[in-house]
Amino acid sequence: MITSEKMEKLQKRMVELGILEQEIEEHFIRGSGSGGQKVNKTSSCVQLVHPSSGIEVRCQHTRSQADNRYWARRELCEKIEEKVLGEKSAKQQAAEKIRRQKRRRSRRAKAKMLDAKTKQGSKKKLRGRVRPDD
Repeated sequence: MITSEKMEKLQKRMVELGILEQEIEEHFIRGSGSGGQKVNKTSSCVQLVHPSSGIEVRCQHTRSQADNRYWARRELCEKIEEKVLGEKSAKQQAAEKIRRQKRRRSRRAKAKMLDAKTKQGSKKKLRGRVRPDD
């Protein structure tokens, strides 16, 4: 549920970024994806267009049109902020981190890693108990 407190915070953020409510073109369209009959017959998906920046946002996070209006505006703010400030959003940074983690290691990196493991293993072998020769 979206509280009035959250809405006020969002309005302040929009004013700081120079997004005026009059500039935004808002359309309610039928969503896509799973949801069956409910999605096919209700227009709960919100589409916002900000002509001055050329950014378009579609949102259908929830079944509620009012909640989707809030989420769409929030997404619009994030995109404009990213464009204005030129820095990567937290969402993009998280996606890049996951992509780097999933990336396959190169042959050279694998060889280097295995070499380091071998050296560490031989070092640990030397830590064994000292036994007198019989």
